[in-house]
Formats: sequence, structure tokens, C-alpha cells
Amino acid sequence: MYHPLSLFVGLRYTRSRRRNHFISFISLISTVGIALGVVVLITVLSVMNGFHKEVRERILGMASHGDIQALNGRMTDWREAMDQARQHPEVLGAAPYIEGQAMMSHRREVTGALIRGVDPQRETEVVDVASHMVAGTLDDLEAGAYRVILGRELAQVLGVGVGDKVTVIVPQITVTVVGSVPRLKRFTVSGLFEVGMGEYDRGVAIMHIDDAATLQKLEDAVTGVRLRITDVWQARRVAVELAEKLQGRYRVLNWTDYHRNFFAALKMEKRMMGLLLFFIVVIAAFNIVSTLVMMVVDKQSDIAILKTFGASPGQVMRIFIVQGATLGAIGTLIGVAGGLALALNIEAAVAAVESGFGIQFIDPSIYYIAKLPSDVQTADVAMIGVGSFLLSLLMTLPPAWRAYRTQPAEALRYE
Repeated sequence: MYHPLSLFVGLRYTRSRRRNHFISFISLISTVGIALGVVVLITVLSVMNGFHKEVRERILGMASHGDIQALNGRMTDWREAMDQARQHPEVLGAAPYIEGQAMMSHRREVTGALIRGVDPQRETEVVDVASHMVAGTLDDLEAGAYRVILGRELAQVLGVGVGDKVTVIVPQITVTVVGSVPRLKRFTVSGLFEVGMGEYDRGVAIMHIDDAATLQKLEDAVTGVRLRITDVWQARRVAVELAEKLQGRYRVLNWTDYHRNFFAALKMEKRMMGLLLFFIVVIAAFNIVSTLVMMVVDKQSDIAILKTFGASPGQVMRIFIVQGATLGAIGTLIGVAGGLALALNIEAAVAAVESGFGIQFIDPSIYYIAKLPSDVQTADVAMIGVGSFLLSLLMTLPPAWRAYRTQPAEALRYE
């Protein structure tokens, strides 16, 4: 392919002015088509990566990277487990927690919720709740004060605000002289948080770990220990190492275990979207076949003369491979440059379109975000660029093979 004759003639055919302007037009269309396909692929996958990153960060705003739990749901030696977890070089922080189901009521409104007891001083080591607080702070939770922080949607369902009282009812029975009654306690709403995901905003209530232990009669036991890890993508490996270190006494989970199906669906969605959009490049690459076939027909006499002067069939074949590869490379390079420029400035581009046409692509009240996120990943860009070029190169083979089989006597018969 890089023989001087093949390279020289192939590049000359690419940049020469042709008698047949239709071939030049098809060549331009094929190059532009590949470029547009690459631009669309890079932009769409970058936006999808941005959405996935946004969702992941919101989940990790409330969910820890790792979680050590007792096999029976009641961890009494949690301090020992927490100390052993802290000794791992990739564990940045650890904090105990208590979790359980409860009913919450205010006047006539009743709804279910997940109550989470936390240590306000240690909780910031594992999750960044403070950045999601819209009223109050985590430090407002004090042992024995019976205060609670609600998700914003949960507070709206109950019709409460900061300072109001809510009744928390746990599914446990207290035996009294008048019979068995459910265990309940009145809490004061001291704050509200908003993550942007209904799973948390609608269904989680945070209280002090001592109050949660008193409510569920756990005494000094906890549900588990939550962990923050240096690299969230290494959470699974670290969880396995901690499980081995703890000698199987506890169940060690990571953040992907809680949302396995959700993240698997996102991954599958990205793959299918990328595959479908890649067909844009495939369709554009087929134009290279049309261009080269017409070029081979148009250059029959030139091919015959080259073979008559001693050019081998392989050299002739490589001439058209060089020409098609050049068109594919130009389209791919333009597409990668345009895709990166658009993906990195997608917010400004969307704002300009919204302003120009008076429309709104993203409603913050529905999607909880006010801008179109974009996360350009080098691996995606490299895969798209290499895939586009290799596809273009593959499309050059049928017409190049036709040039390979051209017989000089047949080509020059009517010249």
C-alpha cells in the first residue's frame, strides 16, 4: 500500500480535477458523510457519558462506595470492622449507619420511607450530603434531640417544612399494659435535601444514629459500616479484598451492587445507540465504493497503460486503496475535530439553538438539570476514529479488486 508508485498515483487521483464532475461530487459526498457520521457519534456518546456521570454522581451523593454488613443484619463489633477497613490503603473513610423501613405521618398524610441513622461527624467521610442540602445542615442532628432530615419530595408528600413535627412508626411491637402497640416517636424536621433522584428525594429520611438505635432497640449495634474508596471504579476489587481480610464474617458490597440492573441498562443503551449511529458512517462509507467503482471504470485506459509499462496488478490495486483510504482519513479527521469541538461546547450550542428558535430542550423541573451534560472520553473518540477509518479502508477492497482484474487488452480494445 505504501509502494511509492501506488502512493504517488493514488494521491494524485485523489486531488486531481476530473473530467467527470459527478465522480468528484460523489467523492465529496462520501467524505462529508463520514465526517458527519463521526461528529454525530462523538457528540451523542459524549452527551450520554455526561448523563451517566451526572446520574452516578447523584447516586454517590447518598450511596457509599462500599458497605460492610453483618450476615444477620445486626453488627455488634462494628468498631473492629471499621478499624480493619481503614487499614486498607485505598479506603479514605468509614462510618457506621443504621437503616430500616418505617412509616412517617403528619396529620392525615402517611407514607413509607427508609430511615437512615448516621453519625454527623463521620458521615461526611463517606458521602457528600452537605452539597445536596437545601435547608438545614447535617450538624443539626444531635443525639437525643430526635431531629430528622427529609428528602424534599418526601417532605412535600407529608406537607411539612423545617420545624414541623412528623411521627415515625417502625414495624416493631412494644408490649404495654394495654396490649401490643407499634413503636413510634415524634421527630422534628431540621432540614431538607435534594439529590435529583426520586429514590432518595422521595424515600429517605436521615436521623442521628443514636436516635435510630433507640427507635429500633439496637442498643450498641448497627446495620453496617459505609466506606469511601479512592477510585470508585475499583470498589468491586477493594470489596473482595476486604471480604477476604474480614474472613467471611461480614457481607461486603459495593455501590454497583445496589444499582446493578440500572447501570447494566445504561451500558446496554450506550452500546446499542453507538451501534445504531455507526450505521451513519457505514452508509457514508458505501459512497466510497461508488466513487472508486466509477473511478475504476473512468480510468480503464490508465490502468491498462500502467500494466503495459510493467505495473503489477497488486500495485494497481493499491492505487485505489490509497485513494479510498485518503477519502476515509480526511472524513474521519474532520469528523473527529468537529465532534470534539461540538461535544466540548455542547452547552453553548444548545443555548444558541434554544435562544434562536425559542424552544427548551431540557426542563429543569423534570430532569433536575439545567444544562446538557457532556463527558468526552478518549477511549470512545479513539474507537470511533479507528473504526471509521478501518471501515473506509474495507470499502476500498471491492473496487480495488476490480482494478486488479482489469485486462489491458480488453481495456484498450476500443481506444
